[in-house]
Amino acid sequence: MTGLISGSAGAAAADGRDAASVPDPVGTAPRRRRRPKASRVVSIALLVVVTIAFAYPFVWLVSASFKPRGEVFDNKLIPDTFTLENYAQVWQEAPLALWLVNTLVVTALAAVTVTISSSMVAWGFAYFRFRGRNVLFGLVLASMMLPGAVTMIPTFLIWNSLGFVGTLVPMWAQNLFASAFYVFLLRQFILTLPRELFEAARVDGASQWAVFWRIAVPLLRPTLAVVLVFEVQAAWTDLMRGLIYLRDSATFTIPRGLKSLVDAFGFGGEWHWEIIVTASVIATVPMIIVFFLAQKQIIRGISTSGLKG
Repeated sequence: MTGLISGSAGAAAADGRDAASVPDPVGTAPRRRRRPKASRVVSIALLVVVTIAFAYPFVWLVSASFKPRGEVFDNKLIPDTFTLENYAQVWQEAPLALWLVNTLVVTALAAVTVTISSSMVAWGFAYFRFRGRNVLFGLVLASMMLPGAVTMIPTFLIWNSLGFVGTLVPMWAQNLFASAFYVFLLRQFILTLPRELFEAARVDGASQWAVFWRIAVPLLRPTLAVVLVFEVQAAWTDLMRGLIYLRDSATFTIPRGLKSLVDAFGFGGEWHWEIIVTASVIATVPMIIVFFLAQKQIIRGISTSGLKG
């Protein structure tokens, strides 16, 4: 019996050696190991190139903000003469603190109002069944096709007749009427939610407002976060409406204030570009902080937004 067992073990070992020693005639195993490595290297290389292309302008801007006037455009990422004087001088040359406060107020109001109004409109299109719903929704989407220049003058005349030109109200109050893009984004996500959940709440006696506020809104939080962050970025960098509606420097937002700095120190004959690039860095840093704080919510909200309907 012992001989049989040892003979069987020897045969198995011999078979294992034979199988291991037989070369792969096609050579598929080495290729399978090489292809993922090659594709990964190419992907990493492309990501590095794209990252450098996107990051270089901001890195150059930060570097230039620490240079004296004569070295701003020397195209060196490491300044030959490092100085912090620009960051002290920019607050003296312009009411930058006031512009930041105005921008924070406009951004907060614009983001909150468009998030609430767009979610309510999207809920109406997604939940309620009424005649002409698809036609109305198509008209809402069609409004995205209109260039901003088409509605610029009529919108200005409306705000001028109301007496709000020269104030911060036109910078955010238009968001009270929702945004077509955000309505579409939120509606598509609501359509992926089970309708039976809302119907059960209605059967239990919940009002329409309670169903929306207590059930739909908590489920919409990822997409609402995306809408909020997108609108924060849009309102913070909105120059066009600032050029149209803001007249006094006391009401300027950051983009409008930077434009006035370019006019005064860039093309006005003084050529203080170090002041302009420093103010640009100060205006850009808050958006970078917002992105890093909300990047998880942005990715989650976009990935969970469905395209049903």
